[in-house]
Amino acid sequence: MKDAKSNIAIFDTFKTRRNKFTGEAKRQRGIIAHLALEQSPELRTRTSIAHAIAEQHGILWQNIYSGIFRDLDEVLIPAGVVKEGGRLPLRRGPKALQLEGVPFYELTDTGLLVASSIEELGDRRMGILKSYVSSLPSTDAPCRAMKEGLLLLIESAPLFVAKVISEYIYAYSTGEIDSIAPLDSKKLRAVIGKQIAVERQLIEAFVGLQPDEKDQVRGFFKVLS
Repeated sequence: MKDAKSNIAIFDTFKTRRNKFTGEAKRQRGIIAHLALEQSPELRTRTSIAHAIAEQHGILWQNIYSGIFRDLDEVLIPAGVVKEGGRLPLRRGPKALQLEGVPFYELTDTGLLVASSIEELGDRRMGILKSYVSSLPSTDAPCRAMKEGLLLLIESAPLFVAKVISEYIYAYSTGEIDSIAPLDSKKLRAVIGKQIAVERQLIEAFVGLQPDEKDQVRGFFKVLS
């Protein structure tokens, strides 16, 4: 299992308020969302990330800079979610920094998968996931079925795919599994195999129903949702 210190905290909530994310969870979600959307290296430095997240929450960037520094260096980078993308030259400041430059960051393949589980990204979540899944090789029949199935369901049932991916990422965040990328059928089945059995039973039962029975099932779900 992974070192617990490097487990990402994006799903962490307060013990007494299960529907409220902790400050650490909010910061890490903010960092990942920012890196998923921002293309300019100049806006992907620690300071720029702090400015962007502080503006979203109406606070001073100096108040969260140290937390973002820790999140990157002690959690997100060791967990393989974020990596240094390069360094930007400095014209001012200490000579050492001018020579070394200021690091900017980007998401790894693992980070892209994690980003697809963050609700703050809205509709962009499925776009990120679709791009990632499209790049996966079809090395064997199970992987090909997983890839083709996910791409179809991303278009036709995005809420279901979001649920599946969130379960997968949650298992990674709690240290249940050590790695999530590259995504393959064996890893995914190990995490969601039992949970998805309900949906599988429903689909198989629905396919075998008569047209009028299918309408009854549709009516049942329409009333409840």
